[in-house]
Amino acid sequence: MTERMKAAIRDEHGLAFAERPRPVPGPEEVLVKVHAIALNRADLGVLAGHMHGSIGGAGTVLCMEWAGEAVEVGPEVKNIRIGDRIMGSGAAAAAEYTLADRGRVYPIPEGMSFDRAVTLPVALQTMHDAVVVNGRLKRGESVLVMGASSGVGLMAMLIAKKMGAGLVVGSSTNAGRRARLGEFGADLAVDTSDPAWPDQVTKATGGKGVDLVIDQLSGDTVNASMKAAAVLGRIVNVGRLAGTRAEFDFDLHALKRIDYIGVTHRTRSNEEIREECRKTWADLAAGVADGSLALPISATFPFERLGDAFAMMRANEHFGKIVVTMG
Repeated sequence: MTERMKAAIRDEHGLAFAERPRPVPGPEEVLVKVHAIALNRADLGVLAGHMHGSIGGAGTVLCMEWAGEAVEVGPEVKNIRIGDRIMGSGAAAAAEYTLADRGRVYPIPEGMSFDRAVTLPVALQTMHDAVVVNGRLKRGESVLVMGASSGVGLMAMLIAKKMGAGLVVGSSTNAGRRARLGEFGADLAVDTSDPAWPDQVTKATGGKGVDLVIDQLSGDTVNASMKAAAVLGRIVNVGRLAGTRAEFDFDLHALKRIDYIGVTHRTRSNEEIREECRKTWADLAAGVADGSLALPISATFPFERLGDAFAMMRANEHFGKIVVTMG
């Protein structure tokens, strides 16, 4: 008889709790007993009925970020043993059990709780890819993080400092959150609702502009971001919270010879993501272990209150991560 588990799914009305078959790991997979999940913006889209890459649709088990314990491993899994405490990201996290690919998990450092661990996988991987791999950050360069008060935005600043950035600038339109950006590596915090903010960045860089922009906003902020960038600067387009379409100043882009780079994990192969996980952990494991790469938890909810957790994220009332514990 197939074992069953409790899961949070999207049905035709939105969030629902349902019984689902407990998954069985394939040769290169790990079955994880989930202890905690963390919410991300993409989860809201899936809950609303949108696709996130191949994930979505009626019956989809929600969420993508988890921390838990390995309870079964496939025959080709050599790097994880039953009982290991691990964290990672992938589909169908909001359930008592989830499956993980052997190359897309990270060990949880000794002494770190599941609640703390679950805040890290998406932010570490997303922003290592943006700042280090695609942003090609060099020691001493200046970095601007657009939308810096989100969990991944805070991590972008922490990673930039860890990897040797000079000046780090973070943006937030919320005064309270903007005031806290310095705790996470920002040397300067700007308000992108102020039309003069690119001039503040230019002044802070001695008239040069920033070498690297990590852009989570896009939309109608893109031209201001280019204005704040240096000649031969790089802009890495990570997110589109300010909109997916806008008027683009091609002349300014050409004048500054900006390298504009789009990134996503939605169109990467499993092998590409495995390699990114390997690079992330090689560069950042020490910072995770010593606590220098840590994110604040804005609120923690029990699994049965997942709907309240989604409401908090939808209202944009949080600073850092929203965690849901499985009990």
